[in-house]
Amino acid sequence: MTHKSYRHLKLATATSLVISSMIGTGIFTSLGYQLVDIRSVFTILMLWVVGGILSLFGALSYSELAAAFPRSGGEYYLLSRIIHPSIGFVAGIVSATVGFSAPAVLAAIAFANYFAPIFPSINITITAVIIIVCINILHATKLNMGKLFQDWTTILKIGLILIFIIVGLFFIEHQLISVLPTHSDLKLIASPEFAVNLVWVSYAYAGWNSSVYVVGEIVQPEKNIFRSIFIGTIIVTLLYIALNFVFLYVTPINELIGRVEVGYLSGVHLFGTKLATVVSLCIGLLLISTVSSYIYIGPRIVQAIGKDYDRLRILSKTDSQGIPYNAFILQLFISLLFVFTSSFEQVLMYTGITLIITSTITVCSLFYLRYKEPDLVRPYNVWGYPWTSLFFVLLNSWVLYYTFRLQTLESIIGLGLMAISFGLYFIIKKDK
Repeated sequence: MTHKSYRHLKLATATSLVISSMIGTGIFTSLGYQLVDIRSVFTILMLWVVGGILSLFGALSYSELAAAFPRSGGEYYLLSRIIHPSIGFVAGIVSATVGFSAPAVLAAIAFANYFAPIFPSINITITAVIIIVCINILHATKLNMGKLFQDWTTILKIGLILIFIIVGLFFIEHQLISVLPTHSDLKLIASPEFAVNLVWVSYAYAGWNSSVYVVGEIVQPEKNIFRSIFIGTIIVTLLYIALNFVFLYVTPINELIGRVEVGYLSGVHLFGTKLATVVSLCIGLLLISTVSSYIYIGPRIVQAIGKDYDRLRILSKTDSQGIPYNAFILQLFISLLFVFTSSFEQVLMYTGITLIITSTITVCSLFYLRYKEPDLVRPYNVWGYPWTSLFFVLLNSWVLYYTFRLQTLESIIGLGLMAISFGLYFIIKKDK
């Protein structure tokens, strides 16, 4: 079968994929976990500032790699091309499972939880299943409908968050808080607790590299990859910092500590108890867009793997619109497996850990590629190289060091998945 190029994603849609992939479960669930170890408003906000900078620097590195090798597949294709097929294969399996299927499931479950105040009798699991199945069918059958849904739900998501921020900043009585740093805050930023909580934040920012996974479908990838990632990351960083400030601005910290539904709790203070159900509805709608973006991108990675390995060739088959329908079926199966077997909190943590590992390895490959192929045509060069890329690698290494020490079980689960994927490669490669 001849594989055609279906470059149909313009800058607006590519950027919306980045934004909607980033804004989702993490921003509406992680603050309560962060407050368990960190009670300082300044330090909490610094978590989100550092997370934004880290994502932006990672985005710069990914942009150079994707512009040089404009083929869909994300880390799978890049690491296979630059380092070794086995490393790429592991990254591909991780991306298709933990990277996209698991976050889609987490967003669907979060959607169901935020709808529970409106419909107390709903079954969380069944609701999540219905959402996942319906959106898989949408993206697997109607290419243009999927694009329109992605664009408009992203617009809705940004609009609702802006309403949340504006009401919180200008129309509601707030509690007295200080955002000025103290001596203890500066020590806390260098602490193991800060490092581990960056995993939660990194998960919330996960998705800044989304357009890289569908680079083969993006119009003028040499320009639009960087633009989509840069614009999307900047917008989300500003929204995250402002939204977390509003959470802390209007809601007593003691109410938020250890709670998942921080958006709902803050919504009660913003809009009153009677309108709390409306808040849940709005956040649920935001999460639909997140589920959509992950479900759209995930099968493209599976498709890329299927093109390269004979035994998996069936996964690369597409219909007349270029939609990899078998890859969608596999993703749906994996997603349903997560729904019925996984714990929300643990999946969120080991997902964050695993994604940090793969993104760090990918940015490291940039240094290797610069050394290995200095004359390679690069339509885009990383701004601030090597310092921006080095900052990304070193800070993530610091985060992983303390996470492995303090969150050992979740770290082992993440590494276990990577080890299984590595072993699977040596079985599959015989047919390559």
